[in-house]
Amino acid sequence: MADSSSPIDSKTPWFSSFAALKQDRFFWILLLVLAGLAVAQPQKIPGYPRLVDWATIAALAGLLTLTQAVESSGALGRLGHWLVGRMSTERIAALCLVSAAAILSTVLTNDVALFVVVPLTLGLCRIAPLPATRLIVFEALAVNAGSALTPIGNPQNLFLWQLSGSSFAEFTWHMAPLVVVLSVLLLALTALVFAKTPLHVEDRLPDGPLDRPLLLTALAMYLPFLVLTDRGDAAWACAAVATVVAVLRPRVLARVDWGLLLVFVLMFIDLRLVAGLDAVQGVIGGLGLADPMRLYGAGIGASQLVSNVPAAIALAEYSRDWRVMAYAVNVGGFGWMVGSLANLIALRMANDSRAWLSFHLYSLPFLMAAAAVGFVLLFALGRAGS
Repeated sequence: MADSSSPIDSKTPWFSSFAALKQDRFFWILLLVLAGLAVAQPQKIPGYPRLVDWATIAALAGLLTLTQAVESSGALGRLGHWLVGRMSTERIAALCLVSAAAILSTVLTNDVALFVVVPLTLGLCRIAPLPATRLIVFEALAVNAGSALTPIGNPQNLFLWQLSGSSFAEFTWHMAPLVVVLSVLLLALTALVFAKTPLHVEDRLPDGPLDRPLLLTALAMYLPFLVLTDRGDAAWACAAVATVVAVLRPRVLARVDWGLLLVFVLMFIDLRLVAGLDAVQGVIGGLGLADPMRLYGAGIGASQLVSNVPAAIALAEYSRDWRVMAYAVNVGGFGWMVGSLANLIALRMANDSRAWLSFHLYSLPFLMAAAAVGFVLLFALGRAGS
């Protein structure tokens, strides 16, 4: 158990994140969709567990636990105080956080980047007058843009990289023009949206206690966890992290957002059931995906319906043009919130019932701009066949 100096609240109720699902509209939408599909196809109910990518769920559970351990240690609060003293305006703070999210996502994946940057952002917002929801929205856009660069930046890139047989450098070189242009556009939009308002720390209290054993243990587990997960041992990695945290500070587990895992389980089941419908497959089969332009449009559109990872997997059944598909599904991560799993993670972590409105205010126009950029690069400048 945490000692008296630990920042962890020993009274945090267990399963409190499940109680928060009562106010989660997306959870209820997923549940209603699943109920409708169950009524329409009851014979598929026994196969629901096989539709869930349990390796992804295990990886997500481990990352949530590690991130919560770092946050519960009090380290992010102290880092927030340090950063505020070096960020003179709201605009500079936003540019720093958005840039950090984009850069981290190229090597840590978009999800992990959010697990690092969003808690830090929330800690900053507790001690300085910063617009938390808007910052998290722009960080979601940033990880979608940055993660597109490398084969390991997001799951759809990893899948398409394996499909392509290309080298790491070749894949990255192909994606670089798209990522550079989108990053410049995003930083310009960030500078436009966030004001030059001077930052003043509102919390003049000294830093809270730092739980060094918890912090050092969590940091030490990050790299082994990522290595094991990359090798396909996500379940064992998650079990090891949960066991260590349970022994050291069991109340950290009470603060993990377990409700988010349930949302992802429902999303896997719903999206894969929808993708397997005869009508859906018939529509995809009739799109003429041998045409690169149609493939590009289909990849963006499918991402808006079923998320970009399932979209990449589905389109690969009809085409091997990885260059066009990579641009399409990464562009498709913008727009509607379901376009990328990272969007859902960010909105969930924002803990603001109106965050989805703010997200779409910026993400939908950014989708149109990104789609135009991708089209020009692929077809006007000839990268579709390069």
